Amino acid sequence: MAERLNTDTGQGDTGQGDHTPLFRALRAICLGSAGLGGAVIFAASLAVTLSVVMRNLGLGGIRGDFELVELACAACASLFLPLCQFNKGHVMVDLFTLWLKPVTQRRFDGVWTMIFAVCWAFLTWRLAVGLLEMHDYGDRTMLLRAPVWWVYLPALLGTGLSAIVAVLQGLPMISTAFRGLEVR
Repeated sequence: MAERLNTDTGQGDTGQGDHTPLFRALRAICLGSAGLGGAVIFAASLAVTLSVVMRNLGLGGIRGDFELVELACAACASLFLPLCQFNKGHVMVDLFTLWLKPVTQRRFDGVWTMIFAVCWAFLTWRLAVGLLEMHDYGDRTMLLRAPVWWVYLPALLGTGLSAIVAVLQGLPMISTAFRGLEVR
């Protein structure tokens, strides 16, 4: 993304120094979301390791270990997205805008960030619809008999939080009227 420009001095801002309470709270929530996703996937990997060791020792494996991995990965994959959005870690090609003034580049970046926010919101809405349909259908996994709709809850959290982060990042880049909301 284009370097953030301080409107008072015209100098680039490194992002260091004091941060707003909104910035700190959102960062903590995004880190917590990613930490939760990592912990669940780590626990699933430990369960699979234990299951493989038990099978090799002739003790039999953990029933439904592959279902456990499927559920953990499907549920927690989107919990990493808010931190990626917060850190602006998505791929961006600014080859065509390098010749523009930094202020104009920042506005373009803000527009694209708001488009990201709309996409995240759309995904959140569709995941909510899918959750309701899966809940009504009552689909369960074959061995563990776990309800499939549970997988949608963390996915909703991840995409919804990503939408919020993108809005709070995009608005200040588009207009200085929203600088009080700036999270990064």
